Formats: sequence, structure tokens, C-alpha cells
Amino acid sequence: MGLLSNITRKLTEDALNVARTPIETVRQWKYTVEAVQRGEVPASEVLRVVVSTIAATAMVLALLFPIYWIFTAAISGSGASLYTSDSITLIPPNPTVKPFVWVVGDIGIPSLAITVGVPLTDLAFVFETPGLTFLDASAYGVDRPSEFKQFLWNSVTVAIPTVLIAMALIIPASYALSRREFLFRRKILFLYVLMTQVGGGLGVALLIGMYAIYVQFGINDNKLALAVYYAATAVPFNTWLLKTYMDGIPVSYEEAAVVDGAPPWRVVWEVILPMSAAGLATVFIFTFLTGWTEFVVAQTLLGTENYTLPVGLYSLVDEYSIPWARFSAFALTFATPIMLVYLFAQRYIEGGLSFSGVEG
Repeated sequence: MGLLSNITRKLTEDALNVARTPIETVRQWKYTVEAVQRGEVPASEVLRVVVSTIAATAMVLALLFPIYWIFTAAISGSGASLYTSDSITLIPPNPTVKPFVWVVGDIGIPSLAITVGVPLTDLAFVFETPGLTFLDASAYGVDRPSEFKQFLWNSVTVAIPTVLIAMALIIPASYALSRREFLFRRKILFLYVLMTQVGGGLGVALLIGMYAIYVQFGINDNKLALAVYYAATAVPFNTWLLKTYMDGIPVSYEEAAVVDGAPPWRVVWEVILPMSAAGLATVFIFTFLTGWTEFVVAQTLLGTENYTLPVGLYSLVDEYSIPWARFSAFALTFATPIMLVYLFAQRYIEGGLSFSGVEG
């Protein structure tokens, strides 16, 4: 099965499992209660599971409390709980969604005017499609929403090219270093590992040099140039990481595909990559986060119109005051795509690599 079809199938299964979780949970508890009543399952075993579940839930809630704290600061309207202990409450007295409305602004489909001309005549008819409004910010008292949509678009147009460029380099390099023997292979692999170790120490010097080069070529305020830089920084470590996953794939799978007449590109696309799904998911997350959350280089290179989300969040900080409620709402909305990426990639990471028998 191809890589794309495999990913689509698993994502579909994940979405269906999430939708069926409440129903399946109720069904399992109902079955357990009936089994206890029939004496098939001891009550002590059920009690042990219940206590373990409660303890695990309490631990998860404790770990998620900082996120809830930021959420309460956002819906409180003032965000006072972030800078004074007197305002810390589990439920704010007057919750409001106004800060979140300020972040996302108006949401809807604008009306479009379509002009249709009649051939060989000067007649023309104008058709206007109706507009749809899902969220009107002015209805919540928000007159000047944030520029979150522009920041979001900028982050998307930086993160996606970063992933595409990086993966286009990481995948063939990982396969070559894992499966092919060529001149200076060990030295190149050592260089990759070395770059993952010294890159942080040379970060400031590289940033200064890169900024000077970008300014000289006039691409310092270019999102694609920023994506190229992010991809370059992501290649060494992620190539080494994906290579370790490919090293664990038995060569017999490739040999079986070659015997069946598969060309080299099909061996990589339909054998190696699907079996490296866990490694690909991990590399994808690391590369995506590089383009989505990086702040220092983006702030150094980009102008105001091309600010990404991290820089846009920082722009809310004023010299004399910080709108904590809006800052918290912006931060949570900014973090949502990251949580979704982890949610849909969780199956790949937890599944790891599993190999079945080779069909003869």
C-alpha cells in the first residue's frame, strides 16, 4: 500500500475512533456492570480499574492546569490572574469570549459580484452571491480585531514550504545514508551528526552572517527565503533521525520487491516510506514546529506585514502595559494547530515500527 493511501486510511480511522469514543466508553461500562452483576468479573477488579483511572485523570488534569490557568485568564476579560494571586479562581466571576473574538475577528464568506456578458452584444448581467456571516465581531463589542488571520497566513506560508523543502532533502538523504554505499559515506554521516551538535553554538554567528547575505540580495523580508533557512537547519538532525528508523527495516523487504519487478522509486515509495511511518511522523512534527514556532530569526528578518504568529504574539507586548486577556487568547489560539498535529500524528509515533512476515 502506498504512503499517501496508508496515511489517509489511518487518519480516517483516527477520526472515526475519536467520534466513536463516547459511545464505546458507555458500551464498555455497561458491559462491565452487567458482567459484575452476573459474577463473571470480580468487583475488586473493577474497583481497582476505577481507582487507577481516577488517579491517572487527576495527574493529567494537574499537568494541564497551566493551560487552564491561561484559559481562565483569557475568559476573565482582564487576565489579572496571571500577575496577581488575588485573582486566581477556578471559574472567573464574569467569563467572556470577547478576547477570543478579538483574536479571530469576523468569520464568514463575503458576497461576490459575477458579471456575465452576452456575446456579440453590449448586454451584461451582474449576479451577486449572498454573503454568509458566521461570526460578527462587532456584535461582541470588538471594533478593531487583531491581525491574527494575517499572521496565521504568514505562518502557514512559511511552515508548509519549510516542510516540503526539508522533506525533499531529508527522505532521499536518509535512504542513501541507510541503504547505499558510496564514497565518503561515513564522513558525510559524521558531518551530519557534527552539525546537529555545533549548530546551536554557532547560531548567533550564523544568524548575523545570514542576515547580512539576505540584506545584500534583498530577500531579508521574504517568507520563502525564511522557509529555506528553516529547512536547512532542520535537515541535519532529522536526516540522522530518519536514517535510524530506516536502518531497522529488514533488507529482505526491498529484495522481495525487486524480485517482483518493482523499480527503485517504487521500492522507496511503497516499501521503505510506509514502513518508516513513525520516523516520518516524528520528522514531520519537528520540521513543522521549526517553521511554526521559531521566533528569533523571524523577528530579525521579517517586516510587519510578514510577521508570523510568534512575532505577532510578541507584538502585543507594549512598553508600558500588556493586554493579558488578549495575550492569553492569542497564545491559546496559536497553540491549537500544534495540538492538532500531535493528535493526528500520535498513532504513528506510538505505533513505532512493526514488521510482519515476508510473503513469498
